[in-house]
Amino acid sequence: MSHPRIDFDPFGEPRPAGSTHAMLDELRERCPAFRSPAGRGFWVLTRHADILAAYQDTASHSSRAIAVSDPDPSYQWIPVMLDPPAHTMWRRLLRPLFTPARASAMQDAVRRRCGELIDALAARGSCDFVTDFARRYPTAVFLEFMGLPVGRLEEFLEWEYAILHAPSAGAGRAEAMGKVAALFQELIAERRRDPRDDVVSAAIAFEPDGRPVTDDELLQLCTLLFLAGLDTVAAQLSYSFWHLARHDADRARISAEPGILPDAVEELLRAYSLVLPARKLTTDATSHGCPMNEGDMVMLPLAMANRDPRVFTDPETVDFDRTPNRHIAFGAGPHRCLGSHLARLELRIALEEWHRRIPHYRIPDGARPTEHASLVLGLDTLPLTWRPE
Repeated sequence: MSHPRIDFDPFGEPRPAGSTHAMLDELRERCPAFRSPAGRGFWVLTRHADILAAYQDTASHSSRAIAVSDPDPSYQWIPVMLDPPAHTMWRRLLRPLFTPARASAMQDAVRRRCGELIDALAARGSCDFVTDFARRYPTAVFLEFMGLPVGRLEEFLEWEYAILHAPSAGAGRAEAMGKVAALFQELIAERRRDPRDDVVSAAIAFEPDGRPVTDDELLQLCTLLFLAGLDTVAAQLSYSFWHLARHDADRARISAEPGILPDAVEELLRAYSLVLPARKLTTDATSHGCPMNEGDMVMLPLAMANRDPRVFTDPETVDFDRTPNRHIAFGAGPHRCLGSHLARLELRIALEEWHRRIPHYRIPDGARPTEHASLVLGLDTLPLTWRPE
């Protein structure tokens, strides 16, 4: 039996904002699974039930490789690229650092950082939301979370852009990764000498398998927090405000009914899910007639699951009153995102504080926001304009 082969490559040139979600929707309705020849080739599961089952089946879907573009990585970010039982052990160590209570304790600091950034923009009457707010805000929160000086914000933004967003990877990306690694190695050494009340100091006290944690393990953990904590929140904010700038009723509701914010955050997470994770098969398998071999990469796009009409009624419509809303925007199974509580807090506060100060805004006539895809979908630009108060 022949299997579907589709020339699907989400990682090409920038495209109009929203077009990747539309493309994924169309592919899901064409076939439940297919083979892409892009790169070294990979499979794609497109339906909610199959994607959820793959996330929950860690025995045959290994997290040792999580990007179809890098099936044999030389790195091993902790804990996201570990399989059980090592993953289980590390999650147990890390869980106390990512509880709802710990996120809530950061609320005042997060709100202060958010307000400062918006206040600096409000009188201008326009901005590029992506570069002026969406990337700066979670980076400032991350620096505080890690116990690093917020005075290094510009430096971190430069590195983040080179690693995640520069048009061509290569030397610039490697150089930036080297600088990030050097900074974290320095931070780890400092905290070993002088522990403080921050994540790195807490992690230094870990005893995986009853032995002292190594500097390399701490570096892999810090690198994951840097890449995951900055890019995902920035991208989710960008899509959320892209939607709100184009839907006056939803925007007006957020301003008029602050109590709707938690539900609005969940629905925007569902409708604009943005991670394109993958798993590496540890055994041969067949899915919907597709013969998958041990060692093959399988992409499990969260947007395809969360916009599947078999699970969500009218899935392309953003509905703040949607109930139930059992999306898997933070993944599913043992690897479900540890940082979800902090991410939700950052998103809710951003929506609340922005609309308190700038309730009316729009995308200027003729502007064409663009998006990119890597492991995470995100907007490159989002011009906004408003009338300064």
